[in-house]
Amino acid sequence: MERTDERYRSYLEILREELVPAMGCTEPIAIAYAAAVARRTLGTLPDRIKVEVSGNIIKNVKSVVVPHTGGLHGIEAAAAAGIVAGKAEKQLEVLSDVTEEQIVIMREYLKTVEMQVQKIDSPFIFDIRITLWAADDSTMARIVGNHTNLVQLQKNGEKRIDRPVSETVSERRTDRSILSVEEIVSFAETVDPADVAPILDRQISCNWAIAEEGMRGNYGANIGKTLQQAYGESVQNRARYMAAAGSDARMNGCEMPVVINSGSGNQGITASVPVIVYAKELGVTQEQLYRALVVSNLCTIHIKSCIGTLSAYCGAVSAGCGAAAGITYLYGGRFNEIKHTLVNAMAIDSGVICDGAKASCAAKIASSVDAGLMGFHMYRCGNQFYAGDGIVKKGIENTIRTVGLLASRGMADTDREIIRLMMKD
Repeated sequence: MERTDERYRSYLEILREELVPAMGCTEPIAIAYAAAVARRTLGTLPDRIKVEVSGNIIKNVKSVVVPHTGGLHGIEAAAAAGIVAGKAEKQLEVLSDVTEEQIVIMREYLKTVEMQVQKIDSPFIFDIRITLWAADDSTMARIVGNHTNLVQLQKNGEKRIDRPVSETVSERRTDRSILSVEEIVSFAETVDPADVAPILDRQISCNWAIAEEGMRGNYGANIGKTLQQAYGESVQNRARYMAAAGSDARMNGCEMPVVINSGSGNQGITASVPVIVYAKELGVTQEQLYRALVVSNLCTIHIKSCIGTLSAYCGAVSAGCGAAAGITYLYGGRFNEIKHTLVNAMAIDSGVICDGAKASCAAKIASSVDAGLMGFHMYRCGNQFYAGDGIVKKGIENTIRTVGLLASRGMADTDREIIRLMMKD
């Protein structure tokens, strides 16, 4: 793919749009961002708050620790943090500059403010509406379809922002349907390292740092440490436990940024950390690592864009497949080897459910990385799954589309039942 090609520029722009830093699990951070925008527009601390969210937002916020809150979790904590201490201009890093004094204030504020949280019957999977009142003034901010896609902002009924409300993100974003595995590999082979270095250096630095922190600290169920103690120091297990450790820390209140992928920190960690582990093991050049990370990140984005932003399908599975594709590249594999690795990996773990962001995500990441690596080693050993083996179709793109339909349509009822069960006492 030539640097002057429009597709080259589009592939590069997709990486820039997707691989951005975020502080904390992205769904509660989206609530904090909406709350911070509404609070800035109101101009004062509200005395009444209404938070209306779609079921998938409840699912992904209910159990995860919100960073810079002193260990609080849930929708109320996310909204209060955004109102008291959020910096709206920082978007997904809205809570990155919270002080200890502000943590004390927000915890006291939660005890006194009138806050109503409601599940809304929205046609959109990703829907957040926050309304604030103070004396005679009110503001409302609404995000739909994507974590920073602010579609409505009102003050006292006056429309400050009023964009089309659609599950199709109305932000200016590059069309993801142009992606294909063959062109992803071509782009990775020809991309100028200088074009991706600023994006990928940040991903390498942030995501490796939080993985190391997960191994040092005591976070959640300590899946990373458990894997290390139980299975040792093989490169395959290091890839699993380092990725899991990053999630251990992120899901349980670590106040370090992560470079996300497809709107998810866990997916950003899973798409990058195993590839970094194998790059260290193989002693490859920085340029080779960049190219492998391009493969991993874009394959993850490609698979996840067919699935949708939120669903009953665990997004870590997509990223585990992407990581395996990147590792295949490090071993000299190109389109033929990568497409077979992806098909094998998707055939193994597709159908792992997403029941929200929480400590067990780290274990699902480990399982997804393991499935990806099995898919890689299967093809290295001359074995593969064929069209007709369950959901596997002829051709990698057909298989990716089938997985997307399984997740977005086939698992829709599963998603509703998961949400119902999680909301039940």
